[in-house]
Amino acid sequence: MKVDQFDFELPKELIAIRPAPSRDGARLLVVNGNELKDSQVKDLPDFINAGDLMIFNDTRVIPARLKGKRRDANMEITLHMNMTGGVWKAFAKPAKKLKLDDVIKFDGGLDALVTHKGDAGEVTIQFNKTDDDLGDALKEAGVMPLPPYIASQRPIDERDEEDYQTIYSKHDGAVAAPTAGLHFTDSLQRALFDNGINSAYVTLHVGAGTFLPVKVDDTNDHKMHEEYGEINADVANLINETHRRGNKVVAVGTTSLRLLESATDEEGVTREFADATDIFITPGYQFRCVDILMTNFHLPKSTLFMLVSAFAGFENMKAAYNHAIDSGYRFYSYGDSSILMREDQT
Repeated sequence: MKVDQFDFELPKELIAIRPAPSRDGARLLVVNGNELKDSQVKDLPDFINAGDLMIFNDTRVIPARLKGKRRDANMEITLHMNMTGGVWKAFAKPAKKLKLDDVIKFDGGLDALVTHKGDAGEVTIQFNKTDDDLGDALKEAGVMPLPPYIASQRPIDERDEEDYQTIYSKHDGAVAAPTAGLHFTDSLQRALFDNGINSAYVTLHVGAGTFLPVKVDDTNDHKMHEEYGEINADVANLINETHRRGNKVVAVGTTSLRLLESATDEEGVTREFADATDIFITPGYQFRCVDILMTNFHLPKSTLFMLVSAFAGFENMKAAYNHAIDSGYRFYSYGDSSILMREDQT
């Protein structure tokens, strides 16, 4: 499909630069085919049945944006994917003058050696620290990597250290939050449990590539960046048992969905998974695992708007976004949310 088909006009004032006062007090748009219903996140248990299984991404965002110096030049590095052993893929600005074997120096004695240069500012760097030592150094030298559409409008501050993290985050490694999960509170999770709704956790370390614009004219020409994810055998078995009973699997966020679809075969069987995925979902994709998707509102011409259009129907999502804009829903990472029913099941 042509990328321009996924474009829409969004008033700047609808871009949320702070979350709602209470996480589950955000608005929730329910999309069921061509039917739309306005609600709130705290009412989520009303739209999911007992016995259904909600899958949460328990990745934890690290302070992945670093400012340093290469000789006398200022550099900004945004980490993208952990390659282990202190090696990271990253995006560098400015990247043109950066050369192989250059050393970038950050605060707290943290250095990074450039070992590879790729396209569009992507580099591979080797830090002089590893494991917990590197984690501690990043906390000193780095800041929370808020998306460009927020960071360009205001400074990053201490509030973001809590706001841009899910309450159930566990495994360090993401450089962007799984933002649908930002809406959950302890009380909402208790309400889901009390209603007989099951839950399980997977891990997909979200990369900075999620914010990169699609620069091609046709979706067939776009290449996704890889992200590392894990689903253990117990969770895979729970997913398969949920489907065998006739219940639904609910992905909290596009990150959970992409990992679940990567781990599920053409017969609909989900298996243990520990690997990188670069799955790119556009209209025409046949979903294998996820039946319901909870997700925030995404950027025009983004891979995520393409994904939700594939899931709930292209025309349905165009209508849903028009309704959201007309109704003043707040967009993007700190914005409101939606729950989408899969088009081929409505």
